[in-house]
Amino acid sequence: MSAIPDWVRQGSTSLLTVVGFLGVWQLLVTVLAVPTWLLPAPSAIWVEFMKNSHVLWKHIVATGSGAIGGLVIGSLGGILLAIVMVQSRLLERILMPLLVIDQSIPKMALAPIFVIWFGFGITPKLIVIALICFFPVVVNTLDGLEGVDRDQVKMMRTLGASRLDLLRRLELPSALPFLFSGAKVAVAVAVIGAVFGELVGSDAGLGHAIQVGTAELETARVFAAVLLLSLMAIALFGLVALVERRAVPWARTSGERR
Repeated sequence: MSAIPDWVRQGSTSLLTVVGFLGVWQLLVTVLAVPTWLLPAPSAIWVEFMKNSHVLWKHIVATGSGAIGGLVIGSLGGILLAIVMVQSRLLERILMPLLVIDQSIPKMALAPIFVIWFGFGITPKLIVIALICFFPVVVNTLDGLEGVDRDQVKMMRTLGASRLDLLRRLELPSALPFLFSGAKVAVAVAVIGAVFGELVGSDAGLGHAIQVGTAELETARVFAAVLLLSLMAIALFGLVALVERRAVPWARTSGERR
């Protein structure tokens, strides 16, 4: 009998945990007779989802497309800036404090400014998401690029490798595990960034659905949107993890040995 893969065991454990949590939630709300407007039961949330699935699907598409678009833009920008910064210690010392300052500014405060500059639509949302995703990717990728074995660098230079050869054949492959670590953090916060952008100025998206549902005291609809956001974040995280398993198999093998 073949051994059960790790991802199957982990997935089964996670599924059982979620099912158990929902079961306890349903039981407590039913036994304590909690009003639906205060805390809806999972069954009420499911009924709300089925009743408004056609509307919620439109919001899912709007939020998902924004989150993925902003994630791609922020990640590519972070990778490119990390490559530029690793070429010059002086440039790194100049830019790193600016990156920290950018990260310390609440993006929710910037979102209204982007709406003023770029109007209502997807552009302000993409900028907010990209800014949120940018920092973890650039910092992790920079750590990976700077952590390359110096002896390997010297050996490749001895063999006549150019700066581009070093980057393409040694530095970027070595930095991939770090890059994906940053991407997995970024993919989780990308959904948060999408909600920020939708709360400020949007007529579609799960953030907009939460805002409208709150104003109308449709608590079950709000919970349905929040749960959909969680599922979206889990799905995107799993997708990045799958790409990592395919692109960086040596890192996974090393981790299994440990």
